[in-house]
Amino acid sequence: MTKSRSTYYPVLMLAILNVVCLGQRGFSQTSWAVSQTFHIGGEGGWDYITADPSTHRLYVTRSTHTMVIDSENGKVLADISGQKRSHGVALVPAVGRGFITDGGGDGGIVVFDLKTDRALGTIPALADADGIIYDPAVNQILAVSGDKGALITLAPDVDPSTGKIDPPIDLGGAPEFLAADDAGKAYVNLEDKNQVAVVDLKQRRVVARWPVAPGGSPVGMAMDGHNRLLFIGCRNPQKLIVMNADSGKVIADFPIGAGVDATKFDGTEAFASCRDGKLEVTKQTAAGKFEVVETVTTPMGARTMAVDPQAHKVYLPTAEFQPAAAGSKPTAKPGTFMIIVVSERKP
Repeated sequence: MTKSRSTYYPVLMLAILNVVCLGQRGFSQTSWAVSQTFHIGGEGGWDYITADPSTHRLYVTRSTHTMVIDSENGKVLADISGQKRSHGVALVPAVGRGFITDGGGDGGIVVFDLKTDRALGTIPALADADGIIYDPAVNQILAVSGDKGALITLAPDVDPSTGKIDPPIDLGGAPEFLAADDAGKAYVNLEDKNQVAVVDLKQRRVVARWPVAPGGSPVGMAMDGHNRLLFIGCRNPQKLIVMNADSGKVIADFPIGAGVDATKFDGTEAFASCRDGKLEVTKQTAAGKFEVVETVTTPMGARTMAVDPQAHKVYLPTAEFQPAAAGSKPTAKPGTFMIIVVSERKP
């Protein structure tokens, strides 16, 4: 039976509308760019940076102290002193506390008050206490010791004067950073083994070891808990690895810049920050398919970062550098420490 013109018309209009909508979705794709630079200054190097979206605060470790900075204007709000070699910060708002890994000497975890930014005490830990996170699923602070090859766990309500860490979990390699799911497992990069160690936090032991090939020397790690994916930044070869968190299967890999240190996930996109001035942005573009959708140029040295998924901003600490002599690494100019803000832009 031949259809009437009135029957074809709605179908034609629907087809046109679909084309228009697809075009609009294509043109509305987000991009990222440097939007601000906070000139902070102060003494010391830098390592991990932690963002608290609820209070608009950044916590930046600076070797012998940790700075608290307003993420909206770059104003220094507080400075927590007394560390030997600070590395990272984990926040537990439910108990009003923050925790700083201090890898100097015999190592420790500094406990501080989130309201006053006053240090409450230091829990003895292990030498080279480094990457640190809070896992709400098991209500524990998780930190790694590179020199001792161990995972450190600590109750967030620990007595800051007399408290102790739990018996360390042997990892069988040198850890760098870690992530945790909502099911009682932690995933730890073993930089010297080119592996991810999977730790059952209830059994308190390593239950699997997964190679990161074709990457190597894994350092940065972030997790997409909803899709059960790990994003792993590798230095040698220079790769961003996408790994299934249930099987350990590598499902995608991409070349990235040199000197990656941090990998973050903001709910839709994964980021890898590299020392050579590249911020790689990766996204899942189809089921099981991932792409590097953008490379943002940042100043040299911006190798670590924090992501605020609510404000859609990335914060990267760095400094100005002296020209490097032959065979040596460039050194930061005194007093030039700054935080680069990369923001999401929409046409």
